[in-house]
Amino acid sequence: MRLGSGAFAASCVAIEVLGVAIFLRGFFPAPVRSSSRTEHRAEPPAPEPAAGARSNWTKLPPPLFNKVVIVLIDALRDDFVFGSKGVKYMPYTSYLVEKGASHSFVAEAKPPTVTMPRIKALMTGSLPGFVDVIRNLNSPALLEDSVIRQAKAAGKRVIFYGDETWVKLFPKHFVEYDGTTSFFVSDYTEVDDNVTRHLDTVLKRGDWDMLILHYLGLDHIGHISGPNSPLIGRKLSEMDSILMKIHTSLMSKERETLSPSLLVLCGDHGMSETGSHGASSTEEVSTPLILISSSFERRPGDIRHPKRVQQTDLAATLAIGLGLPIPKDSVGSLLFPVVEGKPVREQLRFLHLNTVQLSKLLQENMPSYEKDPGFEQFKMAERLHGNWVKLHLEENRSDVLLSLGTKVLRQYLGALKTLSLSLSTQVAQFSPCSSSAPHRRCAEGLTWKFLCGLLCFPCSFIWYS
Repeated sequence: MRLGSGAFAASCVAIEVLGVAIFLRGFFPAPVRSSSRTEHRAEPPAPEPAAGARSNWTKLPPPLFNKVVIVLIDALRDDFVFGSKGVKYMPYTSYLVEKGASHSFVAEAKPPTVTMPRIKALMTGSLPGFVDVIRNLNSPALLEDSVIRQAKAAGKRVIFYGDETWVKLFPKHFVEYDGTTSFFVSDYTEVDDNVTRHLDTVLKRGDWDMLILHYLGLDHIGHISGPNSPLIGRKLSEMDSILMKIHTSLMSKERETLSPSLLVLCGDHGMSETGSHGASSTEEVSTPLILISSSFERRPGDIRHPKRVQQTDLAATLAIGLGLPIPKDSVGSLLFPVVEGKPVREQLRFLHLNTVQLSKLLQENMPSYEKDPGFEQFKMAERLHGNWVKLHLEENRSDVLLSLGTKVLRQYLGALKTLSLSLSTQVAQFSPCSSSAPHRRCAEGLTWKFLCGLLCFPCSFIWYS
């Protein structure tokens, strides 16, 4: 019996719809999200692990820093700071990295390496997907929990100057702002001058808690003439002088207030050898992350090589540094060097808050969470932590307390690493049926493969195979 033309057409349409559905499910999967997403509801922080009948800490620890300044240089890749270009063109920053009170990291930015998803990762601690490539063209207001939302809820005053993407993502969150457009790629001078012109005034004032600056010039130079252009060196020198101005101003204010501040230098993504970004080459995903504060201890002759971390780790670190709850959807880990100079009880408290937040997120997104190695490590660390608190409250100062404290710290750090990896894998899994497509093939061939997937079912299936 021959198949009629109408039935054949209907079957083709059905196959097409199925192909599109499989494609979209794989390319834009359901993200890892917390179920407690009520916008204005504040949950009480997890108390310190129980220590028998004795009282324990139930409130968030006080802020570590009085003020936080974030300098985000668009397309700043790690070797521009830690390599020969940094030594030549950014001498002040290089000094802070090598001899100053600072902690340096290479922060990995997951694809897609474009601005809007990377801002989301830095402020929410979550992993944006490829659907954000489309949203990057006209960013909608961000509904996810973030450091900026938590700061506003806590009554902190946040000021922003730079790429207007921030203003679109966080409308009504800044007490003062001036957004610049990234549309005119040929402009690499005024786009940064429009940010810097506010600095002298705002640094003299004390009526803010958080200052965010997003410079676009370096990225525009990369698009025009690539990473080896002589314009790159001049722009890096300009950024170095700006960092020196901010740092010296913060140090001067600290002498008056006796309260430490935090200066953060970071990039949203890197820059390929052709000057572009968006894919997952080493040059595009490797960004510098430098935390500078007088509260950090640096011994003479202490040489530290930048450790590789995840870009999503900044959100948890900023939240703890500002005395705020960690964003609910964050998959990042506290950058431990920031708190390692604090008393052991405070260190354990910070790590416990972070592991509780990650374990809750795991429970809400993984049915078999109890079997996850990170969750098992967390429960063990929590039990040991309770024992340590009990000894501490008994004013036990023996070697047993010291040894147990070290063991709990290691257990928490191991749990954080495993939990973060498990949650990131939930987002980044890659299979024929479900994937967020972080694979390099997907990033580099986004447009072509998207069209292929829409055109035919076989293409959709081959892509995932």
